Amino acid sequence: MRRREFIKLVGGAAAGWPLVARAQQSERVRRIGVLMAADPSQQSYVTAFRGALTKLGWAEGSNLRTEVRWGAGDADKIRSFAKELIDLRPDAIVGQSTPVVAALARETQTIPIVFVNVADPIGSGFVVSLTRPGGNLTGFTTDNPGFGGKWVQLLKEIAPQTVRVALMFNPTTAVPLKFYMPSVQAAASTAGVEVKATPIHAKDEIEGVIAAQARDPGSGLIVMPDPFNAANGEQITLLAARYRVPAIYYRREYAETGGLIAYASDFAEQFPQAAAYVDRILKGAKPADLPVQAPTKFDLIINLKTAKALGLDVPFGMQQRADALIE
Repeated sequence: MRRREFIKLVGGAAAGWPLVARAQQSERVRRIGVLMAADPSQQSYVTAFRGALTKLGWAEGSNLRTEVRWGAGDADKIRSFAKELIDLRPDAIVGQSTPVVAALARETQTIPIVFVNVADPIGSGFVVSLTRPGGNLTGFTTDNPGFGGKWVQLLKEIAPQTVRVALMFNPTTAVPLKFYMPSVQAAASTAGVEVKATPIHAKDEIEGVIAAQARDPGSGLIVMPDPFNAANGEQITLLAARYRVPAIYYRREYAETGGLIAYASDFAEQFPQAAAYVDRILKGAKPADLPVQAPTKFDLIINLKTAKALGLDVPFGMQQRADALIE
C-alpha cells in the first residue's frame, strides 16, 4: 500500500473515532422506578426484574438507572414513595400490588406504569379492559374472584373440623374484600363454615386475632392478599403455629416458611414479564396497547411438617394434587 493511501486510510478512521465515542456517550440513560409493597425480604423479585432487563440489553449504570422503594406494608410509606418516584419523572414505573398502583395512579396519568401482583385491575379503576387498557397503566394480574372460595374449600379439606373462619386483612392495604366475598360466601355455605371479616390496622393486633381464633375450637384463618400481611408474614405463621390455628395463605412463601397451606399464582414469574413490558415501553410502545395478562398456573403447597404439628392428617388425594409438599 502506498504511503499516501495508508495515511488517508488511518486519518479517515481516526476521524470517525470521536463520532463513535460521542454516540456512545450520548446514549440516553433511562430511569425506571420500582415501588414494592412489602420490604427487602422480597429482594429476589427485584433481582429477577433487573436480570430480565439485562438480558434485553438494559445495563444498570450504563443505559439504565433503577430507583427502588419499599413500602413495608405501610399505607403512608406507600403514598409517600409513590409521590417521590413520580417527582423523579422516570420513563416508566413498576408497581407491585393494588395499593401501590392506586397510589401511583393518583400521582400521574402520563408516566407509564406496569403493575404486577394486582388482583382486580378493572374493578380498581386501573384499566378499562384487559385487552385494551386504555390509559397509562397495564400489567399482570395474580388472582381471580374464585380464589376466595378455593381458600375456604382447601382449608376445610385439610382441617375438616373447621366450622368458622376469620378473614384477616388490613383495610388500608388489602385487595378490597368485596372482590373475593361472593366466592367465599358460596363456598362457606356449601362447606357449613361461618365466615367473619377480621380487619386489623397495626402489627400489635395480629396476635389478638389469632389468639381469639384459638379460643374457639374448630376455628381457622385465611390470610388475605395484603402487603401488610406480607410484611408481617413471619409473625403470622409463627403465631398460627403457636396457637395451633389452621391457616391458609395466598403466597407460596408462607408455606415454605412454616405456614400450613398456600394456594396462589406464582408472584415471582410476573417480574421478568414486567421487564419485557418495560423494554417495549422504552422502545416506544404505549401501555394502552399492551394487554393485561392473567396467570395460567396456580400452585398448591402443603407443609406436611406443620400439618403433623397441628395433628392434621392430610388426605392422600390432596397430597397427590399438591404442586409441592414440604416435609
